Amino acid sequence: MKVKGIILAAGKGTRMKSDIPKVLHRAAGRTMAEWAVNSALSVDEKPTVVVGHSKEEVMQILEGKADFVFQLEQKGTGHAVMMAKENIKGSDYTVITYGDMILLRKESIEGLVDLTINENLDAAVLTAFADDPTGLGRIINNSEGYVEKIVEHRDANEEQLKINEINTGVFCFKSDALLDALGKIGCDNSQGEYYLTDAVEIINKSGGRIKSAHCDALEALGTNDRAQLALSAKELRRRINNEHMINGVTLIDPDNTYIDADVKIGNDTIIYPGCVIEGKTEIGSGCVIYGATNIKDSKIAENVTIKASNILHSSVGSGTNVGPNAYLRPKSKIGKNCKIGDFVEIKNSDIGDDTKISHLTYVGDADIGKDVNLGCGVVVVNYDGKNKNRTVVEDNAFVGCNTNLVSPVRVGKGAYTAAGSTITEDVPEGALAIARSRQINKEDWKKK
Repeated sequence: MKVKGIILAAGKGTRMKSDIPKVLHRAAGRTMAEWAVNSALSVDEKPTVVVGHSKEEVMQILEGKADFVFQLEQKGTGHAVMMAKENIKGSDYTVITYGDMILLRKESIEGLVDLTINENLDAAVLTAFADDPTGLGRIINNSEGYVEKIVEHRDANEEQLKINEINTGVFCFKSDALLDALGKIGCDNSQGEYYLTDAVEIINKSGGRIKSAHCDALEALGTNDRAQLALSAKELRRRINNEHMINGVTLIDPDNTYIDADVKIGNDTIIYPGCVIEGKTEIGSGCVIYGATNIKDSKIAENVTIKASNILHSSVGSGTNVGPNAYLRPKSKIGKNCKIGDFVEIKNSDIGDDTKISHLTYVGDADIGKDVNLGCGVVVVNYDGKNKNRTVVEDNAFVGCNTNLVSPVRVGKGAYTAAGSTITEDVPEGALAIARSRQINKEDWKKK
C-alpha cells in the first residue's frame, strides 16, 4: 500500500512580519518545515512539499528529505494540491498536511491513514474538539457517523455553530478519489480560490464514504505569527523534556530548561534550570550540568560536570570538569579527567587526558598533551597579525603563571616555564625556560 504525503508550504506568512519565509522560522531546534516533514515521514519516506514564496531557501533546508512542486500563485489549498497531481499519481492513498502545523504528531497522521485503509474509506479528515471553535470550520456528520460536509464558521447556521468538532485541514484520501475531486473543485467564492474542503462534498455526492479521526486540539494549531510560534515552541519543548525525563534524565525545572529536538542525553544526568542545549548535541550518562550553560552541536561524555559555561561544536571527555564561566569555542577537543576552570577560553585545540587549565587562560590553535598544567593567566599567542600559528605543549609539561607562548612554539615533554615568561623559542624536554627581565630593586627610589 503506497501512501503519498503532500505538505502545503507555499505561503509567505505575512503575519510573521519577517524577511524569513514563514516555514523556515525555528522552534525547538528545527524549522517549521522540518517539523512538518518529520511528522509526514511516518507514512511516506520522501513526502512532496508544495513550495512558493522563497522556494529556493525552503528547498535548501529540506534537500534530500522531500520532493518539491512549485505553486506560482497561491489560490487556495485545493489549488496547492493540484500542483502535486503528478506526484499523487501511482499512489494508493494521499495525506495532506501543512508546513505550519508543527504540533501535529506522527501518531495522529498514522491513525488517520489506518482509519482510511482499515475501513476502506474514500477519505478521512483529522478533527479536534475545541473549547472555543469561533472562526473554525465545523464537521457535519450524518446519522450513520460519516462526515457529510465541512461548513466554514461564516457560512454556518445557528445549530451548526453549536458544534465544537472542528476541521484541522489534514486529510487522507484514496488517491483516485482525490484526483477526481480536484478536477471538479471550482473557485466560485468570495476569495476566488480553490478549497480542498470542497473535495469532501464532491466525494460524498459521488457516493463516497468519509469519516473523522481525532487529535488533541493543540495539534490543530497553525503557526501564523510570533506569538503562536512561541506557544508552539513551548509545547514542543514540554514534549521533548518529558521524553528525556521518562528516559531517566533529571530536569530540576523543566519549564526553564531549553532542549532542542535532536539532542540526546544519557540516563542519570542532572540538568539545572537556565540551560540551553541545542543542535545535535549528545550528552552521556551521569553528567551534572548547572544553570546558565549553553551547549551547541557538541559531544559530552559520561560523568562530566559543567558549570555556567558555553560549549560550541566541541567535545569533552569523561570525568572532566568545565567551568564556571569557561568558553569552549568550535573544534575544541577536551580529554578525560581534565579541569577546564573559570574564565578559561579554548579554541580549535586538543587537550590531553588529566590536563589542568584551572583559570584565566586562553588556548587557541594548540595541542596540549596529557597531564599538563597551564597556570593562571597563560596565553597562547596564536595570531601574528596575518596568520594563525600552532603551539604544542607535550605530556607532563608545567607552564607557569602568566606565561605567553608565542606561536609557533613547542614546549617539550616534562619541561617547565618560569612564571611571567614570554616563550618565543622551543623548550627542550625536561628543561626550565626563563624568559623575563631580571628583577632590580632601586633603593630609596620613592624618596628620590
